[in-house]
Amino acid sequence: MAGNDALNRANKAKKDEFYTRREDIEAEIQYYEKHFVDQIVLCNCDDPYESNFFMFFVWNFNRLKLKKLIATCYESSPIVKDQLAIRTPYMIQITEVKQNDLCNSLAEIIDRLLSNKKNTYLKLANGDFRSPECVQFLQEANIIVTNPPFSLFREFVALLMDYGKKFLIIGNQNAITYKEIFPLIQSNKIWLGCRSGDMAFMVPDYYEPRATRYWIDDSGQKWRSMGNICWFTNLDHHKRHIELDLYKKYTPEEYPKYDNYNAINIDKVSDIPYDYNEYMGVPITFLDKFSPEQFEIIGCTESEGKGFSNGLWYPESGVAQPLIQGERKYKRIFIRRKQHEN
Repeated sequence: MAGNDALNRANKAKKDEFYTRREDIEAEIQYYEKHFVDQIVLCNCDDPYESNFFMFFVWNFNRLKLKKLIATCYESSPIVKDQLAIRTPYMIQITEVKQNDLCNSLAEIIDRLLSNKKNTYLKLANGDFRSPECVQFLQEANIIVTNPPFSLFREFVALLMDYGKKFLIIGNQNAITYKEIFPLIQSNKIWLGCRSGDMAFMVPDYYEPRATRYWIDDSGQKWRSMGNICWFTNLDHHKRHIELDLYKKYTPEEYPKYDNYNAINIDKVSDIPYDYNEYMGVPITFLDKFSPEQFEIIGCTESEGKGFSNGLWYPESGVAQPLIQGERKYKRIFIRRKQHEN
């Protein structure tokens, strides 16, 4: 049957369908509202019939004073159980939202929106964010907000950077040290958003059960959660300008140097000493507290090779992971405190 064939194709594809909760979107976007005034927002990995990104911006279209909202979707297996197993990809463009358009049902909201001639619906060839037609919408937009496929995160960010777009997107914390991503963070072209850590996602019905971080709610909806999710952005926000309060004093005993890097080891961000001005290796979670006024980022370890360590790594060790007396440590970012003139 055609439906079974479609489902088989979906099963063979990478498991990239993680649908973000509206409360997680609201909790993050509240810090950027000034950036959205009179802007065109593109959600280019979001089926409007399923996407809470689309739902959020429709509900807040007038409050945020948006100029336009565009959503494009790829051929995929939907969360909504009463929709087709595989839906034709399409684009919805919203330029006006009236109060009586906002109903309880997302499908009904879309129907009402599309009855307004100012809003449009257009079928796409395949809806891939890299396709020429979707890139045209990307070029038109001012801000991209979405949860891109985790397996295509590098390609997605590269596209945004190629076209010089502002964005607020969800990704895995491990992406910080990707060879394509870390140089952008180091050069202050990308930074983390305001919230990170544990996040739950709706997943399609065909996703297999898991022993941990998996459940089915009372409505039969499947869920997965991850503990290492963060927002990546190039929109400024207040948190990145809040400096860390440092209270610990440096001692060689408490802060040993790595065997293979010219830096001291720090296991917890809260343990960064206030009186040490040379190179320090900190957990990647440091970026959630990073202020460019307080620290500079020197490099990192294990970026799919020898890392971006700017000469801190001792190549004769032959080991990219940081070592303390031969014991391997997890990924580290190298930082140094900025010296402020009195």
